Amino acid sequence: MKQFLYILIVIFVFSGLKTFSQQFHGGVAAGLAATQVAGDTYSGFNKAGIFLGGFVYLDLSEKSAFQMELTYFQKGSRANPDSTNNYEQYLFRANYIEMPLLYMFKAGKFIVHAGPSLGFLMGHYEEADHQRLDELEGYNTPASVTLQINLGMRYYFTEKFGADFRTNNSLLNIRSRNVTGDVWRFWGWGQFHDSLVISLFYQFR
Repeated sequence: MKQFLYILIVIFVFSGLKTFSQQFHGGVAAGLAATQVAGDTYSGFNKAGIFLGGFVYLDLSEKSAFQMELTYFQKGSRANPDSTNNYEQYLFRANYIEMPLLYMFKAGKFIVHAGPSLGFLMGHYEEADHQRLDELEGYNTPASVTLQINLGMRYYFTEKFGADFRTNNSLLNIRSRNVTGDVWRFWGWGQFHDSLVISLFYQFR
C-alpha cells in the first residue's frame, strides 16, 4: 500500500512539473546598443556596443508574462575630433552583466515590456585626448553595481523569431563620487548610462 502511495505521489509531482514547465519559454538574443552618459558633457548616442544574452519567461495569462534575462551589455560614451574646431577626444567603455526582470503585456504579435535590471561591472576603460584616465590618481571609478529601468517593445516575425527594441536608463549615479557637470535624475546628482538597444531573438519553445 505504501509503495502504491509513493508511486501516486511521484506521478502527481512529475505531472505538476510538466504542466508548470509548459508555461515557461526560453531563448537567446543578440543586438547592438547606442549609448551615452548623461552628465559627462558629451551629448549624443555616439558609443556603439554589443548586447548578448538569454532569457526565460513565465506565462501568467494569455495577455501577460514575467521575463528574466542574463545579458552582456557594452555601454559608455565617445567624442571624436571634428571639423568644427572641436579637437577634444574622449572614450569611455564599460562592460556589464545585467539581470533584468520584465513584465510583458501581449497584444497579438507585439509585446510591451518594462522593468528594472541590476548591472554588475565586469571591466572598463577610459581615455581623454588619448591619455588613459583609469590609471591616474584620484580617478572617479565607475560603480561596481548599477540599477536601471527598461522600457521596450517586442515584435514576432514568426512564432519563434522576432525583434526587440528597448531603452535602458540608469537610476543611480554610475560613478563612485559626484563631480562638476553632474545632472539630476529622480533622487540624486550624478552621471547616468542611457542606452537604445535593438536586437533579434529566437525563442526555443
